[in-house]
Amino acid sequence: MSAQPARSYMSIGEVLALLQDEFPDVTISKIRFLEGEGLIEPQRSPSGYRRFTHADVERLRYILTEQRDRYLPLRVIKDNLEAIDRGARPLPVPRRAPDEAPDVRMSREELLSASGLDDETLAELEEYGLVTPVGRRYDGTALAVARAVGALAAFGLRARHLRVVRAAADREAGLVEQVIAPLLRRRGPGAIGRAEETAREISEHLLALHTALMRAGVRDALGR
Repeated sequence: MSAQPARSYMSIGEVLALLQDEFPDVTISKIRFLEGEGLIEPQRSPSGYRRFTHADVERLRYILTEQRDRYLPLRVIKDNLEAIDRGARPLPVPRRAPDEAPDVRMSREELLSASGLDDETLAELEEYGLVTPVGRRYDGTALAVARAVGALAAFGLRARHLRVVRAAADREAGLVEQVIAPLLRRRGPGAIGRAEETAREISEHLLALHTALMRAGVRDALGR
């Protein structure tokens, strides 16, 4: 096989520039971390520089999308990629609606319209710390909380009843922070990527534990 033309390759900086609009959190350290974990295998120049192809960029885009949109841990994504490499059909990646994206920014009026809440209820959510605007704008998390509270209101639950949920979430986030703090202090290559992946996996396990305990508590309340 003849060698590929030199400009068919991209540097890691060029790859980052291609991906950052779609994935603002991606960094060079994250790309290096994914390489270290064996999810991507860019070629190397004779002098040791990474050389990425368009196929490598698409593979990175798939990995980052699976993490962002499906919250899959890297070990699962790696299994999926290995299956794809063997010729299996890649699993479809669901896309988020614009108002569900974490980086969406909306005004107060837009949030009220999208969530169906009234201004008094939103003010109550802010009072109890369930929704926190950034300046005068609200993000996708605020919208998700507002919609959930709107659904729970049908059962007579209001923001003041849900403070315990916020307190529990804060404590669980604190547990994640305790674990990843030493990883962030290392500041070595791939440290940020490893911390992100660790935080993601711990969060998944905590959610599973929370769900199981909720089910057990409800079962006990029903006397079953």
